[in-house]
Amino acid sequence: MNASHPETDWRAVLAAAFCGVAVAMSVGKVPIAMEQLRGEFGLSLVAAGWISSMVNLIGVSTALLFGLFGDRVGALRMCFVGLVVSVLGGLGALLASGEWTLLLSRFAEGAGMVSVAVSAPALLSAASSPHDRRFALGIWSGYLPAGVGIVMLLAPLVMPFGGWRGLWLLTLGMLLLATAALWRSRPAYRIAAPSGRDPHPLAAAREALAQPEPWLLAAAMTSWTLQHYALIIWLPTFLREQRDLAAPLVALLSCLMVLANVPGNLIGGMLLQRHFHRGNLIVGANVVTALCGLGIFTDVLPDLVRYGLCLLLSFTGGLVPASVLSSSASYARTARQIGTLQGLYMQFGNIGPFIGPPLIAMLVAASGRWEDAMYVTGSAALCGIGLGLLIRKREMKAAGATRA
Repeated sequence: MNASHPETDWRAVLAAAFCGVAVAMSVGKVPIAMEQLRGEFGLSLVAAGWISSMVNLIGVSTALLFGLFGDRVGALRMCFVGLVVSVLGGLGALLASGEWTLLLSRFAEGAGMVSVAVSAPALLSAASSPHDRRFALGIWSGYLPAGVGIVMLLAPLVMPFGGWRGLWLLTLGMLLLATAALWRSRPAYRIAAPSGRDPHPLAAAREALAQPEPWLLAAAMTSWTLQHYALIIWLPTFLREQRDLAAPLVALLSCLMVLANVPGNLIGGMLLQRHFHRGNLIVGANVVTALCGLGIFTDVLPDLVRYGLCLLLSFTGGLVPASVLSSSASYARTARQIGTLQGLYMQFGNIGPFIGPPLIAMLVAASGRWEDAMYVTGSAALCGIGLGLLIRKREMKAAGATRA
């Protein structure tokens, strides 16, 4: 697929993963600072909504195109461009004088994140030995909850002194550190550059997308993000409005729930490296998350048990992105297809946060009961189980054909 090291260069793997964490921090800071932004810039609810959802909008509409473009220009170049654009977006916000400038800076940050998200996995793959590649991509799959969780933890320490600008400076510093780490590790990312003389630049992408398995895996990603974002929406609201907990405690409990997803991703990578079938992992994860959702959204169990189920849902669900995002190492026949597949997975993964909140809001508004959110999580989990079974069937068939 691509030139790879006989031994994994873990420093280069972690440098590429750090790029994902840095852009995730950059993106995750906005909801935390939205109250201050609205107060300073006089943002309307509509403008605040666009600023908050800009990244998801870019992801759900253009991630595949970003992946195609990244495969064309080269993963290392695309990743550097994404980091630079993210830095420029953050600087633009610091210099913003109104909502339109702020919206433009957010657009740049979103474009930068998508650029890094579709290109960095190819860099991890190139720096990994074939034996370690699945685990390395499992590390990558935790970049988003890790970045968002870290910025949620650090925001209460930074914002009392520097306000939202202090938070922006923190994330800019992380982006610059990630850029330096990537630059230092660039000799490890030995990916054959695409030839500008290739008369059919989309041929490799068409070959990758002609396989049914990536589409099934992408749909499984949607089923997981629907469940996760239902929880992300419900938990802070429940703790604040129905249990009257203080804002710092609500933020901490919500942050821990998000971070619980990270070890799930790492364990998923370890299981994949031990040759567990990703279809089995997707089925098992969705069975557990379905049961957790049932316990969380039915007001029967004690609050402590329900919160424990939130942690378990987030932790176990980490097996799904680990299974999906690492599959590019299996289904990309050349290095030029990795970005295309990662763009596909990201585009489908963003469907969850894009349609999940309004779908849940409509159900809850119609009945007045948060418990109805379990219809969203339950249906998504059942779809995930069905998709996992299909993926397992196709994997077993392919394995049998290979042995034959």
